[in-house]
Amino acid sequence: MKKLLAIYVVLIIAFGLYFYFYQTSERALQHSSPESLDEKYVMVTFQAGIDYWKPAIKGFEDAAEELGVSIEYKGAPQVDAYEQITVLEQVIARKPAGIAISAVDAEKLNPTIKQAVEAGIQVVLFDADAPKSGAASFLGTDNKEAGAEAAHKLASLMNEKGKTAVITAPGQLNLQERTKGFTEAMKQHYPNMQVVAVENGRRDEKTARQAVLNLFKQHPDIGGFFSTEANAGAGIAQAARAAGRDVKIVGFDTYKTTLDLIQSGEIDAAIAQGTWEMGYQSLHFLVQLHQDPDSSIPARVNTGVTVVTKENAASYYAW
Repeated sequence: MKKLLAIYVVLIIAFGLYFYFYQTSERALQHSSPESLDEKYVMVTFQAGIDYWKPAIKGFEDAAEELGVSIEYKGAPQVDAYEQITVLEQVIARKPAGIAISAVDAEKLNPTIKQAVEAGIQVVLFDADAPKSGAASFLGTDNKEAGAEAAHKLASLMNEKGKTAVITAPGQLNLQERTKGFTEAMKQHYPNMQVVAVENGRRDEKTARQAVLNLFKQHPDIGGFFSTEANAGAGIAQAARAAGRDVKIVGFDTYKTTLDLIQSGEIDAAIAQGTWEMGYQSLHFLVQLHQDPDSSIPARVNTGVTVVTKENAASYYAW
């Protein structure tokens, strides 16, 4: 009996020591952590998990490490405004210090983004804007300029003559602006070129492929295509392969599939955005506004584009 009692005493003392050192270490950890770790900042996108977001998330993470703040990533699973609204409402309910969001629909997201702003949450937009949302800033590509850059590259590939088409998707402001920049640049600078169609590829390879196959029938002499987003670029290449057509293709963004097709020569070029800069600078702006609400940040930041070809495509696999 005495032996059993002694064992109990030893166990109680051991537990007491464990509890004491656990509490002490926890307090030490809390005291040694920067005060700003209590701040939570959230990035919200749509079509979560695609390659495109990886550099933006990396930029957000790099800024968080530099600034000593806590971050989180949330994305709607599909290209769907109502799904993204649901995700954003869930984030707002948790009252983070700030939200960086890429808006899948420029109009439908406005009320929910305004809800966040009215709740005292700092909000910036990146990549895809919602100009009437009340967000503090938009960081992203000048999409008309990017569309014009695509037009100049495609014109060069086609010796400044021939018929072209755009494969895009409706509803998303950035894609609409790219289409407008492309068509206006073609009309203004290349009198021997013509944009014969703007087709809905629905951000889907199969849909884009069928749209291009239909265009081959309607315009047998069509010689070039511009895709305003990455999925359609692969669909255009598939259609050209299936039809045995030698056409010039300028895509958008640097998905691995796109880079592979550039390396194989099936896509001639792609327009790459400054997505790392979008994520990195978004968090810097959010932290600044949260810590000093009276400070000012630019209303718009152009993060620029580069043209990716076979010569420099390898460097874009890093993400």
